[in-house]
Amino acid sequence: MKVSTKELMMSFTVFSMGSILMTSCETDQKKPNVIFILADDLGYSELGCYGNTFNETPNIDELARNGIRFTNAYAAQTVSSPTRAALMTGLYPPRTGIIDYLRPDDTKHLNEEYTTMAEMFKSQGYHTAIIGKWHQTGYSRAGAPYESSPDKHGFDEVIMSENEGIANGTWFHPYHFNKDIEKLLEGDREFLVDRMNEEAIRFIDRQNDNEPFFLYLSHYAVHTQLQGKPEDVDYFRSKPGAGTSAPSKDNPDNDPYKKWPADYRANSNNPHLAAQLREVDEGVGNIIRKLKEKGLLNNTLIVFTSDNGGETNVTSNAPLRDGKSSQYEGGLRIAKIVYYPPEIPRGKVIDESVVTYDYLPTFCEMLNADENELFQKPDGVSLWSLWTGKTNRVQERALYWHYPLDKPHFLGGRSSAAIRSGDWKLIQFYDSRTLELYNLKKDIGESDNLVTQYPDITDQLLKKLDAWREDVGAVVPQEQN
Repeated sequence: MKVSTKELMMSFTVFSMGSILMTSCETDQKKPNVIFILADDLGYSELGCYGNTFNETPNIDELARNGIRFTNAYAAQTVSSPTRAALMTGLYPPRTGIIDYLRPDDTKHLNEEYTTMAEMFKSQGYHTAIIGKWHQTGYSRAGAPYESSPDKHGFDEVIMSENEGIANGTWFHPYHFNKDIEKLLEGDREFLVDRMNEEAIRFIDRQNDNEPFFLYLSHYAVHTQLQGKPEDVDYFRSKPGAGTSAPSKDNPDNDPYKKWPADYRANSNNPHLAAQLREVDEGVGNIIRKLKEKGLLNNTLIVFTSDNGGETNVTSNAPLRDGKSSQYEGGLRIAKIVYYPPEIPRGKVIDESVVTYDYLPTFCEMLNADENELFQKPDGVSLWSLWTGKTNRVQERALYWHYPLDKPHFLGGRSSAAIRSGDWKLIQFYDSRTLELYNLKKDIGESDNLVTQYPDITDQLLKKLDAWREDVGAVVPQEQN
């Protein structure tokens, strides 16, 4: 059997990653560096460590094997902006006022009075940076009356962030979401994920050894209008079971460097999604090797996760139901991996329900930062004891979602709210005034609506949901078509 150079390199990468992660023994600093890697629209089932056999994510999988993998991690909302606001503030989306994705000319933005995660880190002596997607404001160049950019929220460095709209199809330089970005990488075609990975390495390289850093690497991939590097796409097209779709009518010549090439709409084993994810994964490997080279690996906490579920036009979230924009599990449940060798157990799988707004209180406890000094009181809880193995349970609580829409989302999501308490999940559809109840332990695919069989549980959860909405000021639509 012939083995390609690419396959040999990937095998070496996995072996090297395992050796690096298992034998690291650098001297600890007082405060750990933190690298938070957020993929965009990455479905729960896309990574090898979550059961995917088509996509190839060896470096992320190795990170999971040497850290913690969560099976019941949730996004704060089923779309981008609200989850990102919850990540920064530790608040339920209705409290921030950002409950849907922000449009380029939006009048809404993340309130600058809130103490963001970046500002908390800065108060603890950290140098902070964001590379990539912000999506917490409208943009002046797109007609928004005010633009609240990341530097107004505690980021010392703002790199590759949008100033006209999110990436949404611009994967090769020049980037329409920020026309000010000059080409950096060699070759005729600079690929966005490669550029962001390179910026992450350069950021780590230029850090002061005496100052901890917080890096928020916020990928635009694997967002809608997928497009991978042609050589990667061809590699995945050749794999058994690869999905196919025709090129768009707007790309009749099937130009691989133009939007909407062939197979970009494959809704199972999408070669473009796999190609993008391969480069995201390669960036994780590059970061690990750079940290090792600089003697920082044993003192750097790494998180890898997503902002919401995958879009069902271009992927499948099976065994979960539906995807992005939906209150079913496919829209809300996400991958989450945490790695930090001095404190976090190796190779642990945690089934406890956790959510995006838990990160800020967790990092506060990690650094002994007083939550009372934040402008806002976080709704999330600290998971530090759970991460470090001091406890195996999260305090008893329910998780809530509120997603009112004037009309159905263009991906199919409906105006609704949801609550998960223990194994039970209730969805209340605002548009039809109907309820659905599921036992997620027995029915992860949400196929058996148990409302009529368990009226008492339905009533209890609905009362909890009503009380929560009143507490956070969530407005329920009164009439909808």
